Amino acid sequence: MTLEEWVTAVCAELAVSEPDTSIVLDLARDVAHAVGRPAAPLTSLIVGLAAHSAADLPEVIARVRGLLPEPTEA
Repeated sequence: MTLEEWVTAVCAELAVSEPDTSIVLDLARDVAHAVGRPAAPLTSLIVGLAAHSAADLPEVIARVRGLLPEPTEA
């Protein structure tokens, strides 16, 4: 099963709109690198709870991105 097939199946089962997976995965990656790997799935869950629909995701993700610490230079 592909990622796209999985997302389609889960969204159909839960009767929700399919999200733009790229913005969700990008946020998870950035959170994992800036905060820590365990923060990625937890942040994704919290973002999902805060968004009332897939259409709300860009705004919710933008707000969460604003909380990420700035990268430090080595």
